[in-house]
Amino acid sequence: MSTTDPSPVSPANGNGLPFKLVATDLDGTLLNSVESVSARNRAALADATASGALHIIVTGRSAGWARPVFDEIGYRGIAVCGQGAQVYDAGAHKLLTSLTLDRRVAALAIERIEEETGPLAIAANQDGLDGDVLAGPGYELLIGSELPVVRAAKDELLVAPISKLYIQHHGLTDDALADAARRLAGDLVGVVMAGAGVVELLPLGLSKATGLAVAAHRLGVKAADTIAFGDMPNDVPMFGWARYGVAMANAHQELLAVADEVTLSNDEDGVAAVLERLYPAGLIQPAS
Repeated sequence: MSTTDPSPVSPANGNGLPFKLVATDLDGTLLNSVESVSARNRAALADATASGALHIIVTGRSAGWARPVFDEIGYRGIAVCGQGAQVYDAGAHKLLTSLTLDRRVAALAIERIEEETGPLAIAANQDGLDGDVLAGPGYELLIGSELPVVRAAKDELLVAPISKLYIQHHGLTDDALADAARRLAGDLVGVVMAGAGVVELLPLGLSKATGLAVAAHRLGVKAADTIAFGDMPNDVPMFGWARYGVAMANAHQELLAVADEVTLSNDEDGVAAVLERLYPAGLIQPAS
């Protein structure tokens, strides 16, 4: 792992293109602290795609929460949303795949965790492109200040199909809560920490890596063709799947530990700093 002088990355194919697929997380990675994509990042991605690479966004946000960002930045490709649960065609505004969390399993997982930790603050992400995020008593969204939530009683959270649950505990840190949830219910659900105040319960076995593998197959590219950018523990499986993983300087220690390279922070255009090196402006690949 390097922060200033990364090792050369050799092309994964014979045409000189270092990576055919650029996979970027959204919050804390491609988005800066004011939740926008900088002109520099946009330009670097445009140069990468003009060179022949594909760009895919891989985010913990549901497609419904990610759609306004995609529309604002003009992203029209395939995206992996909901921690891998959804493959979404941003140009067509259409879900291609959507997985759900069994609500009986979710209820049992919550019961097990609360037996030790006491009451949790819980939110439920309903299934589908137009599914609401229902926030139960005490749950406070700490990222995405403009993201819509619907206040609901705790017994209303599981009345309709859901893609995942968000949990918070006002006496535990995010890391401590995630560790407790894995220990108490890790045989029932997947557990990830995706950002400040965002500990999630997912269908068992689901991750950004599983969703990215599905999307990459659709795009005709492989793990060996892929460079991935991220900042949180939920990006660890994606780094394990991709050939090369780049963590932001603001990344969680768990991701820094497995990264091949550490770039600048999301507020310093860390994605662009790497892409400008790999895909210099004017590098256009000939048609195959």
